[in-house]
Amino acid sequence: MFTWLVFLFILGIIIIAHEFGHFVVAKKMGVRVENFSLGFGPKIFSKKKNSTEYSLSIIPLGGYVKLAGDNLEEYKGRPDEFLSKSPKKRAAIIFFGPLFNYFLGFLFFWLIFSIGYPMVTTKIGGILDGFGAKEAGIKLGDKIIAVDGKKVEFWEELQKNIHQKKPDTEVALTVLRDNKEQLIKVKIKSKEITDLFGQKRNVGLLGITPTDEFVKVRYGVFKAFLFAINKVGDLTFMTYKALGLMLTGKMSMRESVTGPLGIFYITSEAARLGLTALLHLIAVLNISLAIFNLLPFPVLDGGHLVLLAIEKIRGKYLKAKTERMITQIGLTILIALAIIITYNDFLRFFSNKFSNLFLK
Repeated sequence: MFTWLVFLFILGIIIIAHEFGHFVVAKKMGVRVENFSLGFGPKIFSKKKNSTEYSLSIIPLGGYVKLAGDNLEEYKGRPDEFLSKSPKKRAAIIFFGPLFNYFLGFLFFWLIFSIGYPMVTTKIGGILDGFGAKEAGIKLGDKIIAVDGKKVEFWEELQKNIHQKKPDTEVALTVLRDNKEQLIKVKIKSKEITDLFGQKRNVGLLGITPTDEFVKVRYGVFKAFLFAINKVGDLTFMTYKALGLMLTGKMSMRESVTGPLGIFYITSEAARLGLTALLHLIAVLNISLAIFNLLPFPVLDGGHLVLLAIEKIRGKYLKAKTERMITQIGLTILIALAIIITYNDFLRFFSNKFSNLFLK
């Protein structure tokens, strides 16, 4: 029950941020908002204030903002209708939904870096056979504090440093053992690994694994701000790179894309890890949703922006029949993708649990 509440809370934050982006800019542009809904289907609660009805519906997997005169069949030519505004103003209304998600993701990363987050230390918890660390005399419990004179504090930066080294070269490790520093030279060996994008590549390795020792790292407000910008930039680059690899068939969509079922599973895992993990999940989901929504695909915000660009070039609206056909095709493809992704999520995250349940 707790996981469901956390899941709905996270989903609610993401949806409200997105729809509020559309809502606040529509109001600013003088467009009448008829409905601001969290969820779909039958209404659980609704309240009308001024000209807007605020509602909560039974299916919490989304939400919408209904703007007056947002399609040709309803458009009456009134000045407070969506289609009465210039393409530039309508584009701003559409664009600010994803932009609010993007901004919220940045704010959560800023919060994480400000309040502190756990980082694994460079203390050695395992030594692998056939690699340089064992041959050089590295021991369990040693703590690596520098590589070739360059200070390292966390396992992530140690790993990144070593992965860049060429095979059969030596690195000088400054090791802390029994509170005394020692300089130990270790030969780098190469191994093929599969990276985050499912691509195989050779990296340099020492042949060590970490302990579960971690420290809480936090930064001042300004430094946390800069770290948050860098994190959002890295995540954006990685997401677009992954999309490019999926489009070219170099990366499996089945293993890389998740839907509500997968998000529910990830939420349950994050809830066990604590507040920082949940905040990180909210940040990542907001950035991911913003990028996904801006894809130039019918039904999505990016698709609407493309149609507005076409309208701007043509100097007139698309025909209602044409726009309806494009929307129906896009919606059909999107529903089909949602079904496939949900099925894949079930196989990845829940099939073993159901198998075990029936075997008992």
